[in-house]
Amino acid sequence: MPQHQGERNTMALPAAQFHDLKGRGVLITGGGSGIGAALVEGFARQGARVAFIDIAEAESRRLVEQLSRDVAHAPVFIRADLREVQAITPAVNHAVETIGSLSVLVNNAARDDRQPLEEVTEASWDESLAVNLRHIFFISQAAVPHMRRAGGGSIINFSSIAFMLNMGEIPAYATAKAGIVGLSKSLAGRLGSENIRVNAVLPGMVVTERQKKFWLDDAAIAGMLEKQCLKHTLVAEDMVGPCLYLASDCSARMTAQTMIIDGGVF
Repeated sequence: MPQHQGERNTMALPAAQFHDLKGRGVLITGGGSGIGAALVEGFARQGARVAFIDIAEAESRRLVEQLSRDVAHAPVFIRADLREVQAITPAVNHAVETIGSLSVLVNNAARDDRQPLEEVTEASWDESLAVNLRHIFFISQAAVPHMRRAGGGSIINFSSIAFMLNMGEIPAYATAKAGIVGLSKSLAGRLGSENIRVNAVLPGMVVTERQKKFWLDDAAIAGMLEKQCLKHTLVAEDMVGPCLYLASDCSARMTAQTMIIDGGVF
């Protein structure tokens, strides 16, 4: 049966069940589309109570409608612009009030705009850091009190292998993604004594609709496949299993680590 536009590829989601995630409070940023939407569905199908923050209203509401038909707890959409620091704590608090508790935070929201070196301005640099890095700290800061009340938790920060590829057209984005690794290690050092773990996921070239619309063509995808050990195009659902593992008690002694999911480029 062909997949209709806007529907999730549920067959690609992990078959494994992480029973400790059932009923657990999960907050995901950028959950309305792409990798974020796959994560929302993946956690919801584990029986978690999921809230997600996004700025895209139509896509997010469509996702909630699709999933509410066949998951135990329909995900909760909260609209907020994470570039506005003052909006972050109210959004996190609203999420926790709605789902009841918070044990897992997935900082996924990002935007990998390209820009030639000569065209980078102070404003475009600040915009990229606001979209890709700054909010991760402030959402984590807002989430920590709720995780303390839950007795601990797992923060999963999305970085990227992009900063290791010497890609000349993404200086600000690469800086942000490298910074996420450092931030994750710092937060892990601060929060470990409170049973809050912090790890980073570094995806490779994940082919989403947005990537195909703006950046990727068949030649680019083929070129990356040539570099990968595993000759399979990465899709959003490929990021779900690693995040379920990092959220679950299966990784209870893992923190301050980076997990590369790139098909074997590095």
